[in-house]
Amino acid sequence: MIPQEIIRKKRDGECLSKAEIAFFSEGIGNGTISEGQIAAFAMAVYFKGMTLDERVALTEGMRDSGEVLEWPAMDGPVIDKHSTGGVGDNVSLMLGPLIAACGGYVPMISGRGLGHTGGTLDKLDSIPGYQTIPNSDLFREVVKGCGVAIIGQTGDLAPADKRFYATRDVTATVESIDLITASILSKKLAAGLDALVMDVKTGSGAFMSEYEGAKALAESIVGVANGAGVKTSALITDMNEPLAASAGNALEVLDAVRFLRGENTRSRLDSVVMSLSAELLVLGGLAKERDEARAQLKKALDSGKAAEVFEKMVSGLGGPGDLVARPMEYLPVAEVRAEVPALSGGWVDRIDTRELGMAVVELGGGRKRAEDGIDYAVGLSGFVELGQNLEEGEALCQVHARSEDDAGRAIARVQNAISLSEDQSSGQPVVYEVISG
Repeated sequence: MIPQEIIRKKRDGECLSKAEIAFFSEGIGNGTISEGQIAAFAMAVYFKGMTLDERVALTEGMRDSGEVLEWPAMDGPVIDKHSTGGVGDNVSLMLGPLIAACGGYVPMISGRGLGHTGGTLDKLDSIPGYQTIPNSDLFREVVKGCGVAIIGQTGDLAPADKRFYATRDVTATVESIDLITASILSKKLAAGLDALVMDVKTGSGAFMSEYEGAKALAESIVGVANGAGVKTSALITDMNEPLAASAGNALEVLDAVRFLRGENTRSRLDSVVMSLSAELLVLGGLAKERDEARAQLKKALDSGKAAEVFEKMVSGLGGPGDLVARPMEYLPVAEVRAEVPALSGGWVDRIDTRELGMAVVELGGGRKRAEDGIDYAVGLSGFVELGQNLEEGEALCQVHARSEDDAGRAIARVQNAISLSEDQSSGQPVVYEVISG
């Protein structure tokens, strides 16, 4: 086959065959397709789109460009969750251990922070000794031993996606739903899953800020994943305010530890964690329906079993064995802590969640450039919630910074991002819709 002929067909709006897409995907992975050809193909897809069959073929082609994991002789389903990203979204840190405590196996391939959103791997890197890129044998050993391991994408998993994404990032083709779908699912399907639940976020802190776009992405992912043989549902969830009480790497790990110890105070976080986990237990055949699944999850949390699984995962991947009991002995702490006072009294009626994420980036908790390092200690904690009533001067949140100057800039940014009103507003739903396969 000739790459430029495949590009021409898609440029002209024609449908590509599975064989053509497999050929092109293999060439991206092994380097026989040039950067220019990748860019031209991406732009053609961006403007002309793909059918469901084409998206399935592209996803499978990129999945098959590298190693596809297999899990023989497991006594439970191999299942996972993926989020499109948000602020204060530490759900994976609790969901993985909860699912494992209920009999599932979770080989979770996660990513780093992107733009204003935090990355699960960056959070885990704040734990001393934790190996986010272990070798394949250790990864398998930890999954089999305690039921869950959260790690990063290795070079052997979906290498075509890594190269394709790098080109899309510099050619203004990231926003294509067809290509986003294939990028997300090629990595997930390479993990050898039986079932997957997607958390597609919408609102001021989400990449898909408009509901229509989030639903279109959710439907695309569910259609393609099921077309590729993996039972998948998607939940569309709200990101018009931070999900956890904190945003920042070590702070979100601490927040997750407190959740697993039964100390969570945010009903929205509990709702998203439990809704996604219950959906996954049903998809994996570990519960017949969602109410039964929720009962199992509550038991796993209340008994301390999920916390025990989390601790085993951390120690199995090189971290401390008593992180749940003594998190402050291990997690980094910023030198400066300052409250952000409300400039007026009233009801919290708007939170620009993206701006809060950018405040964390500006503090050093995220990357302005791909090569930037991260300060794991900095961030924001103790967020107010929409619909909460405050007096003038009460704290909107706390800033964790390395200097007074950094803290001052973050305080001003947070004050601009959170608005108060004399009128009490009704809160947003937490889970808008479930898209089933």
